[in-house]
Amino acid sequence: MDTLTRMRAFIDVVEAEGFSAAARKTGRSKALLSKYVRELEDDLGVLLLNRTTRQFSLTEAGQLYHRRVIDIVQDVDNLSDTVRANNSDLRGKLKVSVPRTFIDAPVGRSLLDFTAAHPDLSLEIVAEDRFVDLVEEGYDVAIRITSLEDSALIARKLSDFRSLVCVSPAWLATLDRPLEKPADLAHVPFLVDTNPKSHGSLRFRNPEDGTVYTVPIHGPVSVNSPITTMRGAIAGLGVALVPDFIATEAIASGELVTLFDDQLPTSAAIYAIYPHRRYLPQKVRTFVDFLTKWFPNNCTETGAKTAR
Repeated sequence: MDTLTRMRAFIDVVEAEGFSAAARKTGRSKALLSKYVRELEDDLGVLLLNRTTRQFSLTEAGQLYHRRVIDIVQDVDNLSDTVRANNSDLRGKLKVSVPRTFIDAPVGRSLLDFTAAHPDLSLEIVAEDRFVDLVEEGYDVAIRITSLEDSALIARKLSDFRSLVCVSPAWLATLDRPLEKPADLAHVPFLVDTNPKSHGSLRFRNPEDGTVYTVPIHGPVSVNSPITTMRGAIAGLGVALVPDFIATEAIASGELVTLFDDQLPTSAAIYAIYPHRRYLPQKVRTFVDFLTKWFPNNCTETGAKTAR
């Protein structure tokens, strides 16, 4: 039994002026209260109460202990109340790690929309392309674009996404030979995003038997930025593999068209990651709940224009 419980039992007995009265007041048995006080005395190595069948009194040590222990228990209760209030309060700061790809894409508006909805909460956004240690580095939550692996962290899926093979329709029209099948991509310039592990090739699924195969790619630009590769494709420098949540506006405007959509396997998803599920701070819960609602309401199909 913890010391704080024994302290509370001692205070109850002293304030009720006896074990029987304290038992009636607290709903605990007289024997249990006596046990707690005896354990407290054993732990301290001093007698706190003089006990007889008819009389009850504090020893000198008991009087000193009673005066101090009331303040200690009150401080603990005040601290608990403060922490609970802070946990349910939407004031203060929320530190969030996000990939640069996310914050620079149209979906990055989700964080600004959250701030507008909760003006009393300060959002500290740190954009960097690495998996931070949330606990060690003091982050409340992280946004990750990935195929989720086993982890001790808690993950909430915000949205699935696909990576699309994108080209400028004007550039496509200049080719001597049309791109009729995914294997043809091995023979045209590709703007390579080096973020994926297998960035030197593309995976496709055979629509006839479902088998997955790879096509090697190469080109004039390799960069760890899908936004840059998309801009290169718009400028007519070649083909780019771009996540749909980044390419959506360029596709809708006609600056880009897509190739072989029906043969691309599912990519991954966008997740909100946080360290703990138990006693989750209200600000983190509110933030994650906001994003899980924001994505279905703001991220529709890309309306991709597919080149045939």
